[in-house]
Amino acid sequence: MRTLLKSVRYEVLPAKSTQDKVLAHVPRDVVVTVTASPVKGLEPTLDLTTRLAAHGYRVVPHVPARLLRDDAHLADVVGRLRAAGIDDIFVPAGDADPPAGTYHGALPVLCRLSELGSPFTHIGITGYPESHPLIDDDVIVQSMWDKRAHATYIVSNLCFDPRVLGDWLVRVRRRDIVLPVHVGVAGPVERAKLLSMATKIGVGESARFLAGHASWFLRFAAPGGYSPDRLLRRSADALTAPSAAVAGLHLFTFNQIAETERWRRGMLERLDGC
Repeated sequence: MRTLLKSVRYEVLPAKSTQDKVLAHVPRDVVVTVTASPVKGLEPTLDLTTRLAAHGYRVVPHVPARLLRDDAHLADVVGRLRAAGIDDIFVPAGDADPPAGTYHGALPVLCRLSELGSPFTHIGITGYPESHPLIDDDVIVQSMWDKRAHATYIVSNLCFDPRVLGDWLVRVRRRDIVLPVHVGVAGPVERAKLLSMATKIGVGESARFLAGHASWFLRFAAPGGYSPDRLLRRSADALTAPSAAVAGLHLFTFNQIAETERWRRGMLERLDGC
């Protein structure tokens, strides 16, 4: 578990204050991933990615397929990121509805990147331990199989149930999907701050966010609230099993960046004291 906590990625939103928060609180050996918004498009993501990379961070931009207009737009995004020294991207399908252009899912983008000569050393794809509201579980696992030749790792979406997370890791490996997994875990987020963040990202997007993640708020509002410590303790056997091939933790900060880093350092100190 100590190794996983040292192999973390912090997912941040490209807000006005994000760069200052990252510079103030995130060590340079922590990977920073930058989300993309269906409302604001890719530009804020590309801009923040470039600025953080210039400060010496290893940055992984999210490049949702449904935000790309066409092959020319993808080629332009690739050129800008490579010029900034980016060698790792995360390619989900995205939530834009309707799509901005010709790409409706991640696989065609991944195939096109291969045709462009595989310009990135590392490419991440999405995994869903808990059921996706619009896609059948078997389809999701099959999708990971289809994408495996074009990707180098999987990032799992949030999961709050240790049993579900463990069962999903076993199921993925039984399908001979051998890509390393970065397990998605919510940081020490407070429900009130999560609601505040949701309302700040735009009225339309906020409504979409709340509608798509209602169960998250129920988890945070449950007696005792949500605790990443508790989730990790209960998931420890599944996460550290050699057969699971878990490469590290992908921490959803919800832009509570200082709180997330303080929690991580505290947990490492507690583990070192054991």
